[in-house]
Amino acid sequence: MAKQKQYKRYTRSRVGNVFYFSFLTLAGLFSIVPLIYTVCTAFKPLEELLIFPPRFFVSRPTLENFKVLPSLLSNLRVPLSRYIFNSIFISIATTFLQIIVSAMAAFKLSKDRTKSSAVIFLIVQFSLLYNGTTLGVPQYLIISNLHVIDTYMAYILPALASSMGVFLIKQYMDGSIPDALLEAAKIDGASILQIFWRIVMPLSKPAWMTMVLFSFQAMWATSPSSGTIFREELKTLPYVMSTIGAGGIARAGSAMAISVIMILPPILVYFISQSNIMETMSQAGMKG
Repeated sequence: MAKQKQYKRYTRSRVGNVFYFSFLTLAGLFSIVPLIYTVCTAFKPLEELLIFPPRFFVSRPTLENFKVLPSLLSNLRVPLSRYIFNSIFISIATTFLQIIVSAMAAFKLSKDRTKSSAVIFLIVQFSLLYNGTTLGVPQYLIISNLHVIDTYMAYILPALASSMGVFLIKQYMDGSIPDALLEAAKIDGASILQIFWRIVMPLSKPAWMTMVLFSFQAMWATSPSSGTIFREELKTLPYVMSTIGAGGIARAGSAMAISVIMILPPILVYFISQSNIMETMSQAGMKG
């Protein structure tokens, strides 16, 4: 009876639940306001783009902003298909390699109980504090010394060492892959690579599927660095699309139309991996 009273003491009331879910609903709606505005602006005619004060929703939707895109891109020195290929290839290749590298590093840090692994993982956690801008100069020096400037590797190499990927996958492995299972596989004669590919990777699927979303989204939106990519044939779709957005208010509708097109692949990847994201975040939070 005492335990039952204690349980009720820490349970939210019905009014508290209503307030809690109402707050989350409002926060969720507020977070998608920019997306709704982007979609609405993509269908606005020119006269609605120039109106003051500006309107949030579109009154007379039109597809004109999408229809003019081919004419705006017709004068490119490199065919548009080349930019599309570059973005797709870089996004898929980098995502695949980043998952493999991050999972291997996470497996080592998760199941190796030595002090060196603990120190390395602490360094990985500290590296989460740094953004891409602070790493620009070291990355340029490494890429320059490796002689991969003006190649696809200038995109791929800096993204392989993902601190976020190692952190999330390692945290998930700590709580979801028991050591006894790996020991049993060793007793049966499985090698480290067999354990990794046949046991660890399938069991940690929610973690690396979450990283698929993060990695693909980041690489799909990446633009070439001015110091590492010079050839037009190696530049990506966001780069050429940004030139349309620089056309001022008259091209605002076309710029938003491009934004709508650009966000479709990440949204598709999200719908594929959304269930895995929830499971991974709960596991990482438990061990964080």
